[in-house]
Amino acid sequence: MGKGWKKAGMAENAQKKGAQFTKMAREIYVATKLGGPDPEANSRLKMAINAALKVSCPKATIERAIKKGSGGLNDDSGNIEEVLYEGQGPHNVGVMVLCQTDNRNRTVSEIRNLFKKNGGIMGDQGSAAWMFDKVSFIEAQKDNVEDPEEDAIEVGANEVEFDPEEKTYYFFADFEELDNVRQGLQDRGWQIESAELYYKAKNKTELNSDQKQELDELVNALDDNEDSFRIYTSAD
Repeated sequence: MGKGWKKAGMAENAQKKGAQFTKMAREIYVATKLGGPDPEANSRLKMAINAALKVSCPKATIERAIKKGSGGLNDDSGNIEEVLYEGQGPHNVGVMVLCQTDNRNRTVSEIRNLFKKNGGIMGDQGSAAWMFDKVSFIEAQKDNVEDPEEDAIEVGANEVEFDPEEKTYYFFADFEELDNVRQGLQDRGWQIESAELYYKAKNKTELNSDQKQELDELVNALDDNEDSFRIYTSAD
């Protein structure tokens, strides 16, 4: 339950850490471009910056991404845009790959090849989207939680789940209500860890351990691609 995506894990070496910083810088760029350079007025940017700082992303990298996203920096790296790719993984698992790229032709070719090499197939638009609901997703924590279901109702969320390992609650709401639910939870004393649009599987695909390993190979390969940002699957 909870997080149905794959995002960059802890870096094990300098190369992986550099790739992680690159992905975070792209998210900061996109957030700035969409909502402006002021993190206090742009919640997506604020959370992107906080996430970058948690893994010691250099402040110079963060500042450069904000400057570029706000149009204050001219370079030859091109504009970054978000693109969503769909497909099926092993055992008919639906897979959605959200990428942030400065070259669509390169990215679509690489993502298609990764599907093919790892037992999947990339499809056309709509080939996997029907397996998911587009919703708002808020990851939050709070000390001395009394009734998370009541808080969910009060702020307009449709569902709340708890991850005991992470000690984190996941709130789901209609995708138009992202900012309202985020602000409502914050006003009720919740610490917001992330808030974003999310693809939630309508019906989870059950897999055994061997099948999960096959799917993990595809997901990990997609995650290692420099342009991937979020990966959603319909697997349980």
